[in-house]
This record gives sequence, structure tokens and C-alpha cells, in this order.
Amino acid sequence: MALAGSDMAPARLKRQMLRDDVYKTLLDMLLEERLKPGASLSIDGLARDLGVSPTPVREALVFLEHTGLVARAALKGYKVAPRLSAAQMSDLIDARAVVELAAIRRAAERGQELLPRLREAHEGHLAATNELVRSARAGTVPSGPAIRAYFEADWEFHLVVVDASGNTFLRQMLDGLGAHLHRMMQSAGRGVMDWEVALSEHGRVLSAIEAAEPDRAVEAMRQHLAGVQGRALAEFAPDDERDQMS
Repeated sequence: MALAGSDMAPARLKRQMLRDDVYKTLLDMLLEERLKPGASLSIDGLARDLGVSPTPVREALVFLEHTGLVARAALKGYKVAPRLSAAQMSDLIDARAVVELAAIRRAAERGQELLPRLREAHEGHLAATNELVRSARAGTVPSGPAIRAYFEADWEFHLVVVDASGNTFLRQMLDGLGAHLHRMMQSAGRGVMDWEVALSEHGRVLSAIEAAEPDRAVEAMRQHLAGVQGRALAEFAPDDERDQMS
């Protein structure tokens, strides 16, 4: 039995890695609009294009469905979901604030345990930000993988805080929102360039936790999420005005 178990573990690991690779590839295709909103998604067709079996494609699409980036209709299969409206994005960030502000209060009270991981996450966010800034200064459009790497680094900072709260249900709630993925899609589609502002706001959260000031940490996170919301909604203004005029 022990030998069988040890043989099965690598197989499960390889399957997990393959599913994750397919998920990242599909996400990059969404970011680069090779898969456009409303487009039908064929599991078998994607499997052929990616050179994999249908199973990891199906598993990746199930995960993307849970985030709201793709939608499935009975007997019709999967489609790329439309981007969120301004009202939906506002509600999403409101929900995120409920979870994260509850988490940071608890996490900040355990600052010494939190700090090593939070500093590491902040350094990762800084490196990803610098990469996008270099790309922008060179006049090149960031690739899907570069945008994804930035948002994953940004999101890791928030996940470290939520994990440090010690409440696994808060982490589950935040994961279920898929907030960073929707923000990522909006950024890729509209040329959002608030990277350095977000990094600075994260820095104020980190500074407050380093100073062992939970109240200041909560307020810094509140201001950061308000800033994210304000910047996100500002991006909708031109389209909204055109819609009202038509």
C-alpha cells in the first residue's frame, strides 16, 4: 500500500500542475483578448489548441466559472463572461472591504508574526510594479503574463493579511469573490496604470503594522480599498457617458 500511495502522489501532483498551467494560459488568453467577452469556449477545441487532454481544461474552466470570468449555460457550454458593470465593480469592492477590514484588525494585533511574510509580499509587489513601469516607459504594451504577475503580487499582499487574521472563513470568502481577477481584466482592457499608487498605499499599511498601530493599519487599508474603488469606477466614466447619450 505504501508503494502504491507513493506512486499515486506524483501523479496527483502532475495533474494539479497541469490544471494550474492550463488555468494560467486561459487567463492570459482572456487578458490579451484572444478570448473575447461573449466568445464560446469549446473544451475539446481548447484541449487540442493547448495540446492537453480535456480534463485539465474542464477543471480550469470550472474554477474560472466560480470567479465569474466565464459562464456556463445548460446544454450550451461555456462562454467568456462580459466584464463587470460599474455598479457590479463597486459592489464587489464593497464586499471585499467588509472581509479585509475585519481581517486586518485581527492580523495587525499579531504584527510580529505577520511582518516577515508581509515584507516579502511587499517586495514581490515592488518588483512586479517596476517591471510594468519599465514596460510603460519603453512604450510597450505589457503582456498578459506580466499583467497577471503584477496582480498576483498585489493580491498576495492582501492574502497574507487575511491569512494572518487566523480566520480561515475570511480567506474562503475573499477567494470566492474573485476580486483581483475582475480588477485584472478591467486593467488589461482599459490600460489602467495605478500600479505605483497601489504600491504606495500598501506601503502605508505595512508601515502601520511595523509601528504596531492596529488602528492606523485598519485606516490605511480602508483608504487603500477606497482608492481602488475610486480608480476603478473612474475608468467606467467615458463609456457610461456614451451609453447615456445613445
